[in-house]
Amino acid sequence: MKNHTVKVHPEKDRLAKEEQLAWKMANVASDFVDVDKDVTDMIINRVIDNAAVAVASLNRSSVITARAQAMANPRSREGKGATIFGMNFNETYSAGWAAWANGTAVRELDYHDTFLAADYSHPADNIPPLLAVAQQMEENGESLIRGLATAYELHINLVKGICLHEHKIDHIAHLCPAAAAGIGTMLDLSREEIYQSIGQALHVSCTTRQSRKGEISSWKAFAPAHAGKLAIEAVDRCMRGEGAPAPIYEGEDSVLAWMLDGKEAEYTVPLPEEGESKRAIMDSYTKEHSAEYQSQALIDLAAKMGEGIEDFDAIDNIVIHTSHHTHYVIGTGANDPQKMDPNASRETLDHSIMYIFAVALQDRTWHHVQSYARDRATREDTIRLWNKISTVEDKKWTERYHSQDPAKKAFGAMVEITFKDGSKMIDEMAVANAHPLGAKPFERKDYIRKFDMLTWDIIDTAERDRFLNLAENLPNLTADDLRRLTVQVSDGYLEIGNKGIF
Repeated sequence: MKNHTVKVHPEKDRLAKEEQLAWKMANVASDFVDVDKDVTDMIINRVIDNAAVAVASLNRSSVITARAQAMANPRSREGKGATIFGMNFNETYSAGWAAWANGTAVRELDYHDTFLAADYSHPADNIPPLLAVAQQMEENGESLIRGLATAYELHINLVKGICLHEHKIDHIAHLCPAAAAGIGTMLDLSREEIYQSIGQALHVSCTTRQSRKGEISSWKAFAPAHAGKLAIEAVDRCMRGEGAPAPIYEGEDSVLAWMLDGKEAEYTVPLPEEGESKRAIMDSYTKEHSAEYQSQALIDLAAKMGEGIEDFDAIDNIVIHTSHHTHYVIGTGANDPQKMDPNASRETLDHSIMYIFAVALQDRTWHHVQSYARDRATREDTIRLWNKISTVEDKKWTERYHSQDPAKKAFGAMVEITFKDGSKMIDEMAVANAHPLGAKPFERKDYIRKFDMLTWDIIDTAERDRFLNLAENLPNLTADDLRRLTVQVSDGYLEIGNKGIF
């Protein structure tokens, strides 16, 4: 890996294209290197993971809406198109809109993979747009794998080097250019076409973090799908010969200059050198529980600590000592009264570690539907416990959160439970059980178990086996096979929402 310094340059400097981050990213995307076997295996895991959480969300409101919009935009380009989760694979739609529907389904439950560093990310959000384009353009499984290796590589390395959330810019601004670059790799586009696509994708995808603050709505599910759709449209324009503003990162009026740290700031972005394998996906991790990633270890810890508590009303207070991110994003440091509101949306409860810890402590488990149910959130004993929980930043956990050493990097906390009689229960957990360094790291069998758990009452055994057989054989899939890489449900299962313009 090579570290690249990224900073703003005055217009008079005329920063050479070769010195621009977007061009360096395009170099990585256009560098044809073999994909390592373990990387391929992990891509297959994440394809299975995405399908699992997408199928489980098919009849949730945001997914119904996105699907309806996509269905109003049928296949294009000589009758070719892309499939939509839940639909028959012989029915195809415009790739951009299929990515919109599928991306929303994948993101709705906040239950797929994650990478946290200087910023946040869900790098599997790259899979829906790349798969949709692969299906429409009749690419094969090997090409899709190459494209996804690029998308993960660039997405994760941007997250390592450039912090967006400090300036209240939503993290899809890293996703969109990564997806555009991954599509470029998959389609074997020229370096120039990929460079222009990256520039356009970044330019159109900078939005605010209000989507993850206050009253969090269904837009949280739509946001990455929107970025994927924008990435496809950017690549389409650049394939037709259009260009992008430049330098998109380093320009005098660029993203860095006016949306992030300003004209005096410097960032360091690591990128693979020429001929180096793209392995960043191996730094990411999926979720065993349907909740914000910083809550994964705390759910496991709560379940463990809950086993030793008989009377939850005997608790006087609970203090979670954790990282800056956890305290200020999903903890009491966010100063969001909605995070303590039993009538808050599922999306808001998903971003309240106080609620999550209270429920996991009482139930000693977590469920993607039952743990968020209205009757669960409004239980009087849970509300009493919930209001006894607070978070504080502990510099030790903040340092571990930002560590570049995988052995030290952690997203956990130390929890101090004080009882009314003055006794205390104290325990801590650094990483979730499912984390690569956790007690039970996720392997292929765990991804399949998660798939089965989320889909068992939605699809039959034949459809389950059909999809998993295709997914596990991804490197060898032909274009016709890849078109079938979706999950179909029985007639009558999919719900229809309200009418709109389309």
